[in-house]
Amino acid sequence: MRAVIQRVSTASVTVDNIVTGAIQKGLLVLVGIEDADNQEDLQWLSSKIVNLRIFNDENEVMNVSVKDDGGDILLISQFTLHAATKKGNRPSYIKASKPDIAIPLYEQLIVQLQQDLGKPISTGIFGADMKVSLLNDGPVTIVIDTKNKE
Repeated sequence: MRAVIQRVSTASVTVDNIVTGAIQKGLLVLVGIEDADNQEDLQWLSSKIVNLRIFNDENEVMNVSVKDDGGDILLISQFTLHAATKKGNRPSYIKASKPDIAIPLYEQLIVQLQQDLGKPISTGIFGADMKVSLLNDGPVTIVIDTKNKE
């Protein structure tokens, strides 16, 4: 799994002019799933997201997690995170999982994040044409790939 995590002041996702998910202070997480991903990857990634200390403490030092800060999470599926751009100018998405593999893992990640965060999270709609709006706070943007744990 590959995730782009952005610390936000606000974020929302809209599908067909209907807001399907919105948060105030918290994390916007874009996640891409590949066939090699499994339960261990999603548990590790969820724990990493919830416990990343990227919010400021009382001394304005990034030392507080979204969980400790009481923030929210907006999770959005994004297969283009697995784009291969080595050859030519048209990205290949061969590594991105097809929906029959990706949807169950995405849904399990939602459950795991809610469990680890201790409250519901907001989401987009898997495979939909989504419009994402955000106000990146910092800016703080972190990229994590479960295939690079060490």
